Amino acid sequence: MIEGLTLSKIVSLGIADSVNPCTLGILSMMLVAILMYNPKKKRNVLLAGLAFTTSVYFMYLLYGLVIVKFFQIAQFLTIISSWLYKILGFGAIVLGILDLKNFIQNKAACTVIPKVGDRLKNITSPTGAFAIGAFVTIFLLPCTIGPYIILTGMLSFFEIIVALPWLMFYNLIFVLPMLAITVIVFAGLSTIEDVTAWQTRNMRYLTLISGLVMLVLGVALVMGWI
Repeated sequence: MIEGLTLSKIVSLGIADSVNPCTLGILSMMLVAILMYNPKKKRNVLLAGLAFTTSVYFMYLLYGLVIVKFFQIAQFLTIISSWLYKILGFGAIVLGILDLKNFIQNKAACTVIPKVGDRLKNITSPTGAFAIGAFVTIFLLPCTIGPYIILTGMLSFFEIIVALPWLMFYNLIFVLPMLAITVIVFAGLSTIEDVTAWQTRNMRYLTLISGLVMLVLGVALVMGWI
């Protein structure tokens, strides 16, 4: 592991990001659209889910590289580099507190889904799923960028060639729940309706988990514990 960056930090941030209700909700809506279009071709659910997840993975990887480069430029232009870890830590604390506030006030609903809902209904193929995956990342980024900003800020101390594998690993953690939902539905272990109902019931608790992880990590960064 490179100096200053531990596996626990990357995994913690990835988990906090991966339980985002918006991403999982959009995937479920897309799979519903695919099944309604052709209920007998369940294989399309697997292909569409994989296409959507792959698209999201590579778009977020691209965004990550851009943000890392931005942080690297900022370090050259200012004296921010010596304070960056603490700044990132305070940022994580703020994000964690906001998530906990949403949990307490039961405001964990996703505002992204209504913006892309009509487009999701028109998806009829894995190709369309790949395209919509790239499209929705533009709307998802504001909802999911918090943990990603923390990670890319840490990675900005290293060359791109060193940062890239860890960005790839982080994004793999980020898309794992999407892969899991796709496989579960395709294998018949659960229906999309059951998955969607579970998400609705537990959306607040996903927000709570994300908030607690961000809060603990932020305090640890500020205090220099990790």
